[in-house]
Amino acid sequence: MMHDVKQGLEKATDAPKPQLSGWVAAAGLVERWLGRSERVDALLEGLAPSLSAQERARAQHLFYGVVRWASRLESALAGLMTREPRAKVKAVLMIAGFELLERPSPSLRTSGASPAVDEHVAKVVHHAVERAKGVCSPKEAGLVNAVARKLATRLAEKPADLATELAHPEWLVARWTRQFGAATTRKLLEWNQQPAPVYARWRTEAPVPEFLAPTKWANFFEVKAGKWDEVRRLANEGALYLQDPSTRLCVELLAPQAGETILDACAAPGGKSLFIADVMKTGKVVALDEPVAPGKSDLRLVRLKENLARAPGGVEVALVQADLRSAGSVYYRNLSLPESYDAVLLDAPCSNTGVMRHRIDVKWRLQDGDFARHGQQQLELLHAAGRLVRPGGRLVYSTCSIDADENDSVIKGFFDSRAGGPFKLEKQILANPWTDGHDGAGAFLLRKA
Repeated sequence: MMHDVKQGLEKATDAPKPQLSGWVAAAGLVERWLGRSERVDALLEGLAPSLSAQERARAQHLFYGVVRWASRLESALAGLMTREPRAKVKAVLMIAGFELLERPSPSLRTSGASPAVDEHVAKVVHHAVERAKGVCSPKEAGLVNAVARKLATRLAEKPADLATELAHPEWLVARWTRQFGAATTRKLLEWNQQPAPVYARWRTEAPVPEFLAPTKWANFFEVKAGKWDEVRRLANEGALYLQDPSTRLCVELLAPQAGETILDACAAPGGKSLFIADVMKTGKVVALDEPVAPGKSDLRLVRLKENLARAPGGVEVALVQADLRSAGSVYYRNLSLPESYDAVLLDAPCSNTGVMRHRIDVKWRLQDGDFARHGQQQLELLHAAGRLVRPGGRLVYSTCSIDADENDSVIKGFFDSRAGGPFKLEKQILANPWTDGHDGAGAFLLRKA
C-alpha cells in the first residue's frame, strides 16, 4: 500500500517506516514548497529518518531538480489543464517533468516522435501514474497520465527566451545581461543549473582517504558519491569540514598569523571561524553574530558553537551574540574581550548570487530591490567593523555575491565616507563561477594606518 506524500516529512519522533521511497518523499517536499514557499534547507531538515541513505539522496536530487527548473516546468505545464490542480498532483507532475527534462529523449528532439512510443517517456509517465495512484484520487491519476505525456513533448522543445530555457527570473537575467553581457550570462545560468559537487577541507595531518578526490585548491577535496557514512564520521571527529573552495579567498586575504587576536564579525555557521583558527594554530578568535529573537531557535548558531568547539587547542575561542553595528567598546570591555583586533573578517550577509548552485531557491526569493537594501546594510556593517581594527591591522570585507552593488560599490561607499580615511585598499579578488570553477565571491583587503 502506497503512503501519502506527507509521510516524507515525518518528525524524528515518528515510528520509522523503512518502506518509504525517495520519490514519494520528494513529492512531499515539492508539495510543501509549492503550497507554502518554505525554504529548501528547512524542508530537507524534516525528511523522515526512516529513509535509507540512498533514498534520501534520491529525494534530495528530485526535489532540488524541481526547484532548480521550476519556471521551465511551470511554463511547460501552462495550458495543459483546464484548472490548477491540487499541490499534491502538481508535485507529481513536476517531478515527472524534471525526470523528462533531466534526460531528454533523442527521438523527441530529432524526429518529433510521439511520447507514446518513446521508451524513456513511457517509463517516466508510468512511474508517475503509479505513484499518483497512491497519493491522489483515481481521476487525478488519470489526469497525471494524460498531462505527463503532453508535458514530454513540451519539454523537448527549446524555449525562445533564455530566462525560461534556463529557469531564472526574467528580471535577474536582464540585470546580469546588463552587467556581464549575453554570452557570459548564459554561462552563469548554465553553471547555476548544474548539481553542485560536495567539497571538503581536510583539517589534519593524517592521510587523506581515497574517497576524497584532489582538486587544484590546496587542502580541498571533492567528496565521491556513496561515502556519506565515512564523511559524517570524519566530520564529527573534526578531520574534515564540508566547505566550498571559494571560502578560502577571504581567509587567504586575511592571512591569520599565530598569536593574533581576530574577530569574525558575521560568523555563523562558523566555517570561516574554524578555518581561521586552523591557520593560526595559536591565538584568539572572537566569533560574533546576531542574537536569536526570544522564543526562536537558530540552527546556524547551534552549528557555530559546534564548529568553535572543534578549533585547535592552541586557539582560544569566544562566541558573542550581538549586533555588530550597535555593540560599542563598552560592550566588548564588559565581556572581557579586546576592543580592537589585529584582523577583522566581515563576511557580510548578501544576495547569495555567487552560490546559487548550492542555494537553489535563492533566485525565486530574491527581489530586484534587495541589492540596494543589502548594500546599505553591508556599508553599515563595514563602518562598524572598521572601528574594531587596531592601527596597522587588517580588515577583509567579503561576500558570496557576484553583483557590483554588493562588492565594489560598498567599498567605494566606505572610502567616500570618513570611516574609510585611515584605510588603504591593498588587494581585491572577484571570483566568477564560470571562470574560477567554484562559487562566486568578492573579497577586499583593507589595511588601517
